[in-house]
Amino acid sequence: MSDWIIILGMGLITHSQRLSMIITSGRLTISEPLRRALRFAPPAVLSAIILPEMLQPGGQLDFSLGNERLLAGLVAILIAWRTKNMVLTVAIGMVTLWILQFINQALFGP
Repeated sequence: MSDWIIILGMGLITHSQRLSMIITSGRLTISEPLRRALRFAPPAVLSAIILPEMLQPGGQLDFSLGNERLLAGLVAILIAWRTKNMVLTVAIGMVTLWILQFINQALFGP
């Protein structure tokens, strides 16, 4: 029973935090320097999630040409730099990863 109380309590806390931001969004003013700094939060968080998986697939550091994730990530970085289009970057990065994985499977097997 205590597990359910913990789960419901954490759900209530999470919901309250998100609801508080929605309720105060019209009344809260953010300074311009903070607003400019917050623009970099999404790419920083995304990089923190993706970069370790690109460089350490399976937990081992791998900078080789056999690391499909690293190669696909480099292609995605190039697309992002040239186009500044997030959807196109993710789409081309994923398609590149799938193609590289397919080629690796075809050449070297499972």
